[in-house]
Amino acid sequence: MSHDQEIHLQREHGLGLARARELAAQWAEDAEEQYGMACRIEEGETSDLLYFSRDGVQGTLAVEPARLVLQARLGGLLAGFRQVVEARVARKLDELLALECQRPSQRKG
Repeated sequence: MSHDQEIHLQREHGLGLARARELAAQWAEDAEEQYGMACRIEEGETSDLLYFSRDGVQGTLAVEPARLVLQARLGGLLAGFRQVVEARVARKLDELLALECQRPSQRKG
């Protein structure tokens, strides 16, 4: 597969797994509503894997306590617009991370 058809994004964060899970759930909800993605999350003890797909794109978002890693493969017409798609996905992840980092922690102490 050509690198022109692949997207790989990694974002470090200090949210911890619980808050990163909330962020991933919000990302999935937005992807479903705005782009017609089918999303499903497999929760693990130390990390989750969010699968997403629709015509022309499939990928995963690894949700870890200190980072998010998105990998996607584009096909069909979307393959020719990799840079645009990648920029939109990166912007959305960055926006959600910024909002989540501004939100007070819900930890009980």
